[in-house]
Amino acid sequence: MRILLDECVHAGARGAFPGHLVETVPQAGWSGIKNGKLLQLINAAGYDAFVTIDQNLRYQQNLSALNFAIIVLSIKDHTIGSYLPLFELLRKAVETSRAGDILLVP
Repeated sequence: MRILLDECVHAGARGAFPGHLVETVPQAGWSGIKNGKLLQLINAAGYDAFVTIDQNLRYQQNLSALNFAIIVLSIKDHTIGSYLPLFELLRKAVETSRAGDILLVP
């Protein structure tokens, strides 16, 4: 699977996805791009899943035509220590998701 981590997601979260191609928004060259345009770019690039901590994304954008899943994380802070306990849930959410899904973890 091709997975994209939002700018707001700790890059260390890529460790939750062994065996998958994981990139960050900055690695894709899309730093600073607003959500609407970013979602269009992700769609066009063929990613399978987008991982974010933006709790409002699902309410602010029209997500009905997207060809990838959105995984929304709920964490207490942005340290890698907050992500580690969620790695298994995060991996399972991504691996079981389908295009158009919006999944909340945990």
